[in-house]
Amino acid sequence: MTNLKIGEYNELEVNRESPHGMYLQSSQGEILLPNRYVGELKPGDTVNVFVYTDSEDRLVAITEQPKATSGEFASLLVKDVTTVGAFLDWGINKDLLLPYREQLHPVKVGDQVIVRVITDPKTDRVIAISKIQAFIQRELDDLSEGQEVELMVYDQTPLGYKVLINRKNEGLLYNNELFQEVRLGEVMQGFVKKIREDEKVDVSLQQQGVRGMKNARTDLLEALQQAGGFLPIHDKSSPEEVQAAVQMSKKAFKKAAGNLFKEKKITFTESGIKLR
Repeated sequence: MTNLKIGEYNELEVNRESPHGMYLQSSQGEILLPNRYVGELKPGDTVNVFVYTDSEDRLVAITEQPKATSGEFASLLVKDVTTVGAFLDWGINKDLLLPYREQLHPVKVGDQVIVRVITDPKTDRVIAISKIQAFIQRELDDLSEGQEVELMVYDQTPLGYKVLINRKNEGLLYNNELFQEVRLGEVMQGFVKKIREDEKVDVSLQQQGVRGMKNARTDLLEALQQAGGFLPIHDKSSPEEVQAAVQMSKKAFKKAAGNLFKEKKITFTESGIKLR
């Protein structure tokens, strides 16, 4: 019999029936599968279940799927804050505890927080931790410049936001390259901008290079169309004015506007740009 993995999925055999549900056989003895998860199961059947400990440290099996299992990262909503820590919406009937000692920053009800789900080896309790640095992989073999990636925003610095890249590596989103609101706990798509010699990774929400330029051109054209054919920005507008109008850097705007002008799709006026 394989060792039971608490906080993970296990394939277990139904041992016997009881008024409260079915008892499953495991390497740590019998585990209750409550009646609401039993369905058509009978003794001798096998079932894939998620196993965790309840509030009284008893092993419980369920067929519900949590948002993350032990060893995985997730962005979870804070449902409650108590004297022992914060309780997170885990996607199952039982909320997940984020103890105070494991919090990177204090959290409040309604926050989204990036956590690592772990099984405490001392207590067998499944908990969340937002001090995730020790679990971030340093090897960058799966990353390349220009690659589209998933970004999970987990911390803020004076330079910008620290993110998890594809739930494995660390990257940085720079404040001066952000043209939209970014919140801690947010999960979004982005791009690897640069892999540095010191193995640090810069990421961006905008695609770089020729493809990124094509996207900026398309975005500017769409913004003009939605604005009725005129935008009050030009090459002498401030970066802040450009950002507010079209959510892109002034550099990207000037290149996109230049391309559209060459294609004879826009004209420049003293007060802005307009469609031809």
